Amino acid sequence: MKTRVTVCIGSSCHLKGSRQVVEAIREMIADHNLEDKVEVAGTFCLGECQKGVCVTVGDTFFSVSPDTVEEFFKTEILAKA
Repeated sequence: MKTRVTVCIGSSCHLKGSRQVVEAIREMIADHNLEDKVEVAGTFCLGECQKGVCVTVGDTFFSVSPDTVEEFFKTEILAKA
């Protein structure tokens, strides 16, 4: 079963860099050949707009930014793939 990473692409998260977060996660998935293990999806408001770009991995919520996406990927996706 694939790990599902969902990134909010609503207006607040978009302004905080959700597009860059999605692109970075997709690039890192490809760089580590995880396309068969991890999928990325977009969604609208997850209700935590004040916390930054809202990302869920499974049922767990994270606040990510373009500056923290690499560390997030290493600890929450790569380490569990």
